[in-house]
Amino acid sequence: MSALTGIRVIELAESVAGEYCGRLLADFGAEVIKVEAPGRGSPTRAMAPVLADGCDGGALFAYLNTNKQSVVLDLSSPAELERLHDLIGAADAVVDDHNAAWADAVGVSASQARERYPGLVLCSVTPYGRDAAPEFDNATSINVFHASGWGYHTPSHADPTKPPLQGPGRFLADYEAGLEAALCVASALFDRLHSGRGEFVDISQHAVLASRADSIVGRFITGEVEASGARGDYDQAGPAAFFACADGFVYLYMTSRAHWIGLKTLMGQPEWLDAFEDDWLEFAVTPDKVTAFRRGFAAWVRDLAKESAADEAQRLGVPLVPVNTAADLRHSPQYRHRGFFRPVRHPVLGDAEYPTVPYRFSASPPDTPRPSPTLGEHTAVLLHGGGQRRVPPVAKSAQLKPPGRLRGGPLQGVRVVELTKVWAGPYAGKLLAMLGAEVIKIETAASPEEMRAYGGTDINHAPYFLSINPEILSVDLDIKSAAGMASLRELIARSDVVLNNLRPGAMERQGLGYEQLTAIKPDVIAVSVKMWGNDGPLGHQTGYAPCFAALAGLASLVGYPGGPPLGMSMRYGDSTVGAAAAYAAVVALLHRDLTGAGQFVDVSAVETLSAMIGDRLLEESLTGKPLGPTGNYHPDLCPHGCYPCSGGSWVSVAVAGDAEWRRLCTVLGAAALADDRRYATADERQRHAETLDADLARLTRAHDAGQLAHRLREAGIAAAKSATAIDVIGDQRLWDRGLYRFVTDHREGQRPVVGPSWRLDRNPAVIERGAPDLGEDTEYAMREILGA
Repeated sequence: MSALTGIRVIELAESVAGEYCGRLLADFGAEVIKVEAPGRGSPTRAMAPVLADGCDGGALFAYLNTNKQSVVLDLSSPAELERLHDLIGAADAVVDDHNAAWADAVGVSASQARERYPGLVLCSVTPYGRDAAPEFDNATSINVFHASGWGYHTPSHADPTKPPLQGPGRFLADYEAGLEAALCVASALFDRLHSGRGEFVDISQHAVLASRADSIVGRFITGEVEASGARGDYDQAGPAAFFACADGFVYLYMTSRAHWIGLKTLMGQPEWLDAFEDDWLEFAVTPDKVTAFRRGFAAWVRDLAKESAADEAQRLGVPLVPVNTAADLRHSPQYRHRGFFRPVRHPVLGDAEYPTVPYRFSASPPDTPRPSPTLGEHTAVLLHGGGQRRVPPVAKSAQLKPPGRLRGGPLQGVRVVELTKVWAGPYAGKLLAMLGAEVIKIETAASPEEMRAYGGTDINHAPYFLSINPEILSVDLDIKSAAGMASLRELIARSDVVLNNLRPGAMERQGLGYEQLTAIKPDVIAVSVKMWGNDGPLGHQTGYAPCFAALAGLASLVGYPGGPPLGMSMRYGDSTVGAAAAYAAVVALLHRDLTGAGQFVDVSAVETLSAMIGDRLLEESLTGKPLGPTGNYHPDLCPHGCYPCSGGSWVSVAVAGDAEWRRLCTVLGAAALADDRRYATADERQRHAETLDADLARLTRAHDAGQLAHRLREAGIAAAKSATAIDVIGDQRLWDRGLYRFVTDHREGQRPVVGPSWRLDRNPAVIERGAPDLGEDTEYAMREILGA
């Protein structure tokens, strides 16, 4: 039985973000009933690539809608609308992605749901939030990506004369928002299981993406690090880069003396390396040294095979990885071992290998993927009994614990022991804390959490650590000592979740492997986050977020047409992995309280990022066509890109259809372009996209990016300024949503941090405490929890 078996979800969503949320719930066994319009169905059915005639031949829809059921309802009909409400009345949750006016007309606004369905979890996933101005309704993924700050800083080490890029795949903003929505829906369902109350969850794609940069933006928003507004604000000094080799590309990421010593051994100690001090990566990085190193390393690696070079580097502890393509992943022994790709037989598209989930659950594995439904496939059977009331799932193993502070939130009463470091693991803990869980970080003065060492000498005032760890408790335990380990084991016995992202084998060597943990607490939920996951032929390897992206296939898709892979911002990846781990933890909590069973949850960082381009991976599996960098190309939208404006700024624009094209020309005062036969139709614009982009760039240069974006949106054209770091920290929309929160710690007073991206209507957690000093909560844990 899968973890969410018995949960029923009505999916009104018809965008990538909402449908991905539904898929994540369906993957774990929830019964997801997709409501579609007659005739056309969801718009994603018609989005490229469409590989067969009719409304069931779209690869994107096929990826987003595995394990779901389809019901056709004409919501303009009062009778059909009442049938919808029969379905909702028998459901546990609804996922929607329409604007406020549509929701009100259909009867699924927050206030309407609260009155008619007090126990319902209603989730809205939109580009800028349910209460955004109408001009933002048609925003596309590229607009949100650029409004969030990620676009302006993609790729890393950007050429300022070239346009910022859309990131990997076509829908990164949607996938990130869908993941956040699934996390919040699962958390609200957990609360409902214990309290009976429903919740309204408001997800803004814009806020989600901005929140994923918390460790960078958090330093800027406090003023501890000054944002320059340059495209390198999200970059990191050092020699990290992509290098061509005999059969593709590799990515090298080095930050430490240990990495450098290993690299010298890998390269056979050539004399030119003597010009670099062994600790230069930590204390003496300069542009000249970086250039000299890259030149020498490029010459050394260019004739080597990417896999063999990376394998030898990993043996020496050097973070060198192959830049995988979609085809590489489909044939990867690691992915085969873990079953990330699963065969699915679609009635129209035929047989293909589908990307599935980046988790392994020991007690409640995800469902075997079933093909996406044909339009209305389940209408008769579901509507025949759709009005029957279901008995909501009942908690069989309620274990809510009294926390030290009553903060509220759907996870209040859950206790998490966190054995994590750097960003991905702590970010998972942060999200759980933002949802109300009591999260206890275990560290020691002799070996503090690594992020305490970044950005200064005071371990209690390290900007990165302060950004990632608000509302986290810190307990100083030396687990190398018998007394410290005994206290940790007692703390685990009184907790629900043990979260770790330590190196492969580290937990087992400390006597904290899953079998040992179950001896301490039989129903413990142990969440492990590793680069490749906990097993497989590559499970022993380690790396950092840019390595995850290279291995996962993302980096190979980011670049200019015909050029080498450039990858997304090197800061991307850790927080996404953390969000996936948090979602997995909450799903496991739901399963435990429904069945009484704990389990081991094995999260693969690389697979998590591959899921962010899952539709492209399925496209390659179905067509066999190789994938590579495509700039800002989009098969359904043209023009679609980022265009220069005054003062070095950029504006993202996405045009759907001929009417929007003509309105764009009107706003730009470009009647000649509107009449140009090369651009008369969507097909012609795609055929002449390169010259079209050049023509538009000449026109947009005279405009202020923010003002032009506003004028375009008022004309019904999706547009957004490509936000600098300065824009992101000053974005009033993000302040108004509460993404930025003021917290207090006993040394610094009030300080702003990046808080939760979501809004909860009924039971949000109070967020008022900043990151802890090391060991700040040791006495509380020893006395109040352990009774010492």
